[in-house]
Amino acid sequence: MKIQLDMYQTIAVAVVVLMLGKFLKKRCSVLERFCIPAPVIGGVLFAIFTCICYATGIAEFEFDDILKEVCMVFFFTSVGFQANLKVLKSGGKSLIVFLGLVITLILCQNFLAIGLSKLLHISPLVGLCTGSIPMVGGHGTAGAFGPVLEDFGVKGASTLCTAGATFGLIAGSMIGGPIGKRLIEKKNLLSTAIVEDDSLLVEEEKKHERHTSMYPSAVFQLIIAIGIGTIVSYFLSMTGLTFPIYIGAMIAAAVIRNVGEYSGKFTIYMGEINDIGGISLSLFLGIAMITLKLWQLAELALPLMTLLGGQVVLMFLYAYFVIFTVMGRDYDAAVLSAGVCGFGMGATPNAMANMQAIRSVSQGVPSDPAGRKFICRLSEQSGNHILYQFFIKCNGEILKCFGKKEKRKKSNMMLQVKTLQSRRFIQGK
Repeated sequence: MKIQLDMYQTIAVAVVVLMLGKFLKKRCSVLERFCIPAPVIGGVLFAIFTCICYATGIAEFEFDDILKEVCMVFFFTSVGFQANLKVLKSGGKSLIVFLGLVITLILCQNFLAIGLSKLLHISPLVGLCTGSIPMVGGHGTAGAFGPVLEDFGVKGASTLCTAGATFGLIAGSMIGGPIGKRLIEKKNLLSTAIVEDDSLLVEEEKKHERHTSMYPSAVFQLIIAIGIGTIVSYFLSMTGLTFPIYIGAMIAAAVIRNVGEYSGKFTIYMGEINDIGGISLSLFLGIAMITLKLWQLAELALPLMTLLGGQVVLMFLYAYFVIFTVMGRDYDAAVLSAGVCGFGMGATPNAMANMQAIRSVSQGVPSDPAGRKFICRLSEQSGNHILYQFFIKCNGEILKCFGKKEKRKKSNMMLQVKTLQSRRFIQGK
């Protein structure tokens, strides 16, 4: 029996799944601890249900997911509005170094995925389904790039990417805390901890105050950016590279944000835009999760676990040795290493949870959750997409990827403060 749902029924089911996920998350501390998004919790359960129905021949579900694309574009456009050049400029040397480390991590994840896939004698494009797309990108980018890889002939790419992102959420949360704790204890780093002034945090937070009367204006700004983005996307397509449909809207949103910031002629309603983006993301993930076809994972189960295991090892080594060393080998660097495990294999809330866990067990050191919002949230959703293009070729083969202390207290604080405007990703609450 085939059950077909139109776009209205599909989004209604997605909302029910989202509500189920929120209900279960409130009552299961494990889900809360690992920062698993509510749409993922409910969506996985629904996907298991549809898989059982398919395997037993009871029913096969078909969904009209056209609204998934609309929600996806709205979300990523809201991310584009986070690109504030004033923030980037004031971040100092530490921010530039940190962004360089993020880009290097993205490249390492993709090279590892391609290398392991060749050793396992599977398509390198299948390997990319476990690379930086689901790892640094998370569920949002996984849902966006899955269909792109499917267009290149990778069957079930959306399911593979989503499975990788879900695994990354858990793995990133599990290894981040222990890494930071071991670095602090082994190297006796508590003596290097700095009690930070949070006055700048308060000032930045005021810019995100919400006003109910401003939500219509925020929606209009998003729509205008999306409209302009279609033109940008058209010109990008002329380069011969494959970009997700929302990349033009992200660029347009970034330009609008900075014109507003520097000219002072109009206001960008960032708090309201963040809220709308969060709602859009929840709906996008809800629809993406209920349309998963888990039975497509069966024949790739062993290679998939091998590829994901390799990513865990890479993340451990990169955080423990590279991030900690380059960022200064002090207490802040250790906390940052724990956080990188969170967003490098999961999402911003995982990074926040890892760093908060480290600070909560460090006697005499204040907890500072608000000051550790990563600027990488923007890089993983914008520049990251450009890097993907070096790994995907139109005939489905892999491209040749490449041609042949400012005072530490101030720079570290600016790195923390100025990342506050990065996306508040999937709180699931």
